[in-house]
Amino acid sequence: MGIVLTVNVGSAEPNPAKAVGVTGIGKRPIDHAITVRPPGEKTTGLHSGVVGDYIGDVEHHGGDDQAVYAYAREDYAWWESELGRELPNGLFGENLTTEGLDLVGAVIGERWTFPSGVVLQPTFGRIPCATFQHRMGEQRWTKWFALANRTGAYLRILEPGEIRAGDRVEVTERPGHGLTVAEAFDIYMHDPSRLSRLLVADSLPPSARREIEERLSRTTGTAR
Repeated sequence: MGIVLTVNVGSAEPNPAKAVGVTGIGKRPIDHAITVRPPGEKTTGLHSGVVGDYIGDVEHHGGDDQAVYAYAREDYAWWESELGRELPNGLFGENLTTEGLDLVGAVIGERWTFPSGVVLQPTFGRIPCATFQHRMGEQRWTKWFALANRTGAYLRILEPGEIRAGDRVEVTERPGHGLTVAEAFDIYMHDPSRLSRLLVADSLPPSARREIEERLSRTTGTAR
């Protein structure tokens, strides 16, 4: 059982780090509920799963498999120790800042149930980009963030509805394959010899599954 500390929403602002020129990474806590619903395809749908939230780089962010982004206060505390400064909720661009949920150990495909009936499902970790590095103002931030493997979790929306600060979150179902967000991210980024392990998760984003199968095919010469 965990809790939502804050719900965070971003609006459009200039983004000098990417050619698209705008970003919604600057998310801030709000004092009312957010409505979540599946946004559809990444480039052609509603982009964010959170009503009122802005996504600038729709080629790489948003869509059904990255509909909501969650980050744990416990992982913020770790980064505060590393960086020597306070990190407010929403700084990493997450929609939900949580406490009491192990996002490093979250199993891909498990189900998070909220009091309103909303059900969310972790799909993968967050791969850091130039926009994130610019926001943090830390040299080599993308590499540091990836190596630390405290990525937070992208979430798919299985049941729409409202989420508000203070909501309890219960993990109501967990697949037996045991592939966690952290393990999957580490394999994907740093251990290609174990790529086939990722295919045990039926809830892996279809685009990621296709990419992994292609990488395996190139490596072995046999389509998996």
